[in-house]
Amino acid sequence: MTSDVDLCVSIVVHWSREVLDGRGYGDYQSTGMSGGQYDILREVVDAGRATLRKGTATRDSVGSLMRRQARERCAARYRDGRPTEGPWR
Repeated sequence: MTSDVDLCVSIVVHWSREVLDGRGYGDYQSTGMSGGQYDILREVVDAGRATLRKGTATRDSVGSLMRRQARERCAARYRDGRPTEGPWR
């Protein structure tokens, strides 16, 4: 069984790659994410883009950065179990 953290990381990493490859993304519902996961996605993509703008990073290193940040943020989000702010969170 996939943990909540692993599922969160998987979906955030998938969509962050889509965005950086120029395929974009829609709202949180069209990506299959909760609102909180979508917030993580936006933060991870912003960090990836900022790193790419510096001009010294490779796509692989940016991918590693985004995976690491997704793992950290998803783990923090689910550290006490499932979020209980509402069904969209």
